[in-house]
Amino acid sequence: MPTLFTKIINGDLPGRIVWSDERVAAFLTIAPLTAGHTLVVPREEIDEWTDLPADLLGHVMTVSHTIGAALKKAYSAPRVGLVVAGFEVPHAHVHVFPAWEMADFDFARVDPDVPAERLDDDLKKIEAALGR
Repeated sequence: MPTLFTKIINGDLPGRIVWSDERVAAFLTIAPLTAGHTLVVPREEIDEWTDLPADLLGHVMTVSHTIGAALKKAYSAPRVGLVVAGFEVPHAHVHVFPAWEMADFDFARVDPDVPAERLDDDLKKIEAALGR
């Protein structure tokens, strides 16, 4: 059975996709730590990041780096956070988000009720920073 992330990547569920290639997709989370919080996800359904083949993990991190640079630019953030947690969905993923302070890394502070309009604005900002 496909994971929630696979359904988003395949277009079976709605998602605000900021990056898509043959191996990886990146999309905004609906429960962000900060505005622009993006998940970088391999298309291949592998539960734990430590089980990803090295070349795929390398590609995930390269895309995360590109997304991180775009987030820093789009939000004028002093830092960009990168977290691999993996408890929410059994499909490896990297959280990439603009950060202004250590409290921005506290997953107890996610916003589960972000208006769709703000997510749409975040998508536009990130796309512009990526040059799309």
